[in-house]
Amino acid sequence: MRMLGLKSIVLAAGLALAGVGHAAPQAPAAPAAAPSGSTPAAAKPAAATPTDPMLAMDGAPAMLPTPGVGMPVAGEIGLQPQATKTGERALGFHNHILVPVITAISLFVLALLLWVMFRYRASANPVPSKTSHNTLIEIIWTGVPVIILALIAAPSIGLLAQQYKPAPDGAVTLKAIGNQWYWSYQYPDNGGFEITANMLKEKDEVGAGERARTDADGPKLLAADNRVVLPVGVPIRLLTTSNDVIHSWSIPAFWIKLDAVPGRVNETSFTIDKEGVYYGVCSELCGARHGYMPITVEAVKPAVFAAWVKAKGGTMPNTGPSAGKPSTAAPAQPGAALETNTAEIVNTTGPVENATSAAPAINQAAAAGNAGQ
Repeated sequence: MRMLGLKSIVLAAGLALAGVGHAAPQAPAAPAAAPSGSTPAAAKPAAATPTDPMLAMDGAPAMLPTPGVGMPVAGEIGLQPQATKTGERALGFHNHILVPVITAISLFVLALLLWVMFRYRASANPVPSKTSHNTLIEIIWTGVPVIILALIAAPSIGLLAQQYKPAPDGAVTLKAIGNQWYWSYQYPDNGGFEITANMLKEKDEVGAGERARTDADGPKLLAADNRVVLPVGVPIRLLTTSNDVIHSWSIPAFWIKLDAVPGRVNETSFTIDKEGVYYGVCSELCGARHGYMPITVEAVKPAVFAAWVKAKGGTMPNTGPSAGKPSTAAPAQPGAALETNTAEIVNTTGPVENATSAAPAINQAAAAGNAGQ
């Protein structure tokens, strides 16, 4: 019994010591409550950084579309107002030459049909003529169409040549790449950065975390979540290609429609004369969602374009002895207006710094040639 009592005492003492040992680590819990007064300050989220004004709307400087400009209008039967010299020339050719000629020919043929129906009806002409040839009439109906076609061909060939005139030195290069069913864009001369543009869906179509289209973005089926930004008054070299099937990059207000073909690089050029937001679509049947590949271009001043490139992590090309430094001199060659002018940008985004190293120079002409082999 003494041994049993002794064992009980030892066991009880061991349990007591074990209890003290397990309780010891909980002691720091009390000091943990001490800084409770400072907890709200620690849990306060960091202030959100203000949105870069260069990326304020669909990844571009904030600019609202102008109704009826750069977009289709319900009920209109004419062509869109043009924002390029080539487009204005083509619009004038269409309105002042083609439409009058087509109208005159159509009315003339209609008048002939009505006159023949009335003059040579059975009641007025019971004995029909058996004349089979008339040399004068045959010369007229052969010669007049030839003259008309020749008169139309002269301005038409000049316009066609202007549409595919190579871009001059200093042009901004935009490479549009078609995909099923969205567009991706590269700026090879500005550090090679890339953006991807998808159609903005309607409110009843978006999923969780997706942004729905608003009127500020543009018309239904034409607004994209990332706008292409290009400078006004500066030649644009447009390159198109595709990663899958044939697409076509089309902006009616620029008079531009250039196919994007897998394995090839097509090229054209244009110069935007007016600031604004312009819309287009893929105009080559490319699959089930062909109608959901919109194009949105925002045309801005060269200084704003330079600031946007910087905001996207790109660089502005500088050539000559002052390379790498902001230029304060007047433009010396086509496209030199795109060189960053700190005095022009300081009021909006501050001094411009090329934070991203420039990509290796690319010979676009050679690339186009190799792609076509």
